[in-house]
Amino acid sequence: MKKDDQFYRDMQRYIAVTTIGPSALRNQGSKGVIKAAQNHLTVIDLGAFRTKDEKEFLNKLDTQTEELRHIFPRGAQNWGAARKACNLFLRDICYNRFLCERHGLADSEEWMEIPLDGLVTTALKRMGGRGALPRWPGINGLTPEVSAEFQAFALRIANKERISRIHLDMRLWTMERDKLGEPPVAAHHSAGRR
Repeated sequence: MKKDDQFYRDMQRYIAVTTIGPSALRNQGSKGVIKAAQNHLTVIDLGAFRTKDEKEFLNKLDTQTEELRHIFPRGAQNWGAARKACNLFLRDICYNRFLCERHGLADSEEWMEIPLDGLVTTALKRMGGRGALPRWPGINGLTPEVSAEFQAFALRIANKERISRIHLDMRLWTMERDKLGEPPVAAHHSAGRR
């Protein structure tokens, strides 16, 4: 059955709401962060991420990160939370065949970043060994520079495993949850994501 524009708008809204829930952006310093992220991601132009090269893709991601950061309520306008929300959202768009195909994002998959948080960075630091990566400052303290170091390391690991960096998230996040002995959760990234 042919899908109309409303179907795609509904699908984008659904992904924004289900991906960016209380567990993804908790403890961000102000109420309204989750709603702001959901509303913003619902209406962004996904076609803007259909780019010719990685540099252009990352420029678009940086632009969206800054736009979202400025939309967050006062007291919660940190770069790390905005970047995490954008990366979680793009990951789930990538995993959705309807929106990924409609906006031609399959080619951008290899440039997408791994969503960073406490569990993922713990796994990356363990893989890198002592001193390979900086101290994890938490989502609230994450800067573009520290993020770039983790992203570069994650890319090396993903290349060794022959997957895109965005897909490394599902391996590392679930691996760390298993090590903590936490039970499965209904929503991905629901516990320990700081």
